[in-house]
Amino acid sequence: MRKVRINTGKIGLVFKRDNYDRVITKGVYWLKISEKVIEYDMTSEFYAPVDLNISLKDTVLKENLIIQEVKDNEIVLKYENGNFKDVLKPGRYAFWKGVTDYKFITADLSKIEINEDIDKAVLQSKELSEFVRVVSLEPKQKALLYVNGKYVKILNEDVYYFWKNSDTVHAVKADIRQLQMEISGQEILTKDKAALRINFYVQYIISDIEKAYNETKDHEKQLYILVQLALREFVGMLSLDEILEKKESVSDYVFKTLKEKVDAIGVKIIGSGVRDIILPGEVKEIMNHVLVAQKRAQANIITRREETASTRSLLNTAKLMEDNDMLFKLKEMEYVEKIADKISSISLSGGNGVIEQLKDIFSTGK
Repeated sequence: MRKVRINTGKIGLVFKRDNYDRVITKGVYWLKISEKVIEYDMTSEFYAPVDLNISLKDTVLKENLIIQEVKDNEIVLKYENGNFKDVLKPGRYAFWKGVTDYKFITADLSKIEINEDIDKAVLQSKELSEFVRVVSLEPKQKALLYVNGKYVKILNEDVYYFWKNSDTVHAVKADIRQLQMEISGQEILTKDKAALRINFYVQYIISDIEKAYNETKDHEKQLYILVQLALREFVGMLSLDEILEKKESVSDYVFKTLKEKVDAIGVKIIGSGVRDIILPGEVKEIMNHVLVAQKRAQANIITRREETASTRSLLNTAKLMEDNDMLFKLKEMEYVEKIADKISSISLSGGNGVIEQLKDIFSTGK
């Protein structure tokens, strides 16, 4: 005989001549020489020394175990004392009762949606990375969810988790912020056959994501073509001079024309405008000549107007001086002052009458 002690948190399986015999729990036992004990830690998973089905025939052992079955296309999330610990793959598992508080969540991997009550932090853990696919949408983003090529639903901005399986899951993301499209270098003929190149822009938003991506093939290209056609239609109705005069009205026409048409492709026009109109080289040269001629004519008109005003002013001054001797003398002194400013030296001859000579120089008769 030999004495065996089983401590707290331990359990023992007694084998007699290598055949399972019984369970012994906490306490002191005397065993025969033909008996041996395999001791287990009750905080760890139970690994049966023989086939588990055989071990479970002992009702005492079975009552001390938690048996967890995991089927094909399933996984089981194991929690210990409220904390996630591990993922159990298909198979049969046994855990000791009485020490650790176990919780198990079974997940059906044959489905796409994760309907089980699983915290997002657990779904993001490395243990679940091989079983979970993630679709992350930034602010101002939406997405169309397709499963096996079939449209399912719209996803709004958030982080979505789906089970990985043989099904294909695809999300088409769309930016729902204000977008801008540039229409550059469009060569268009005016009503009088002048070839212009117009740079135009359109600001828009995706108003209906299903129409834009499900019912329309390449909505951006379709919007581009609609803008092109509207530009050609407007420019083709006007002559070159009218286009240059009504440059601002181009954007108004395009905006009104496209307002209803773009609704069919899931887009809403917010604004539009002409960046610039580029004229052909010959037309540009002619326009420059016309502009120069116009400016010269305006300059001539201004010059003649100033000359007329100056002549009229001189005539009025002359009439006033003719009627007023004092005014004449003041004007005379003004001119003498101007002349004196330009004289650097004065030569006088003779020794006498200097004052009289200066008076004679600067004095004039009326």
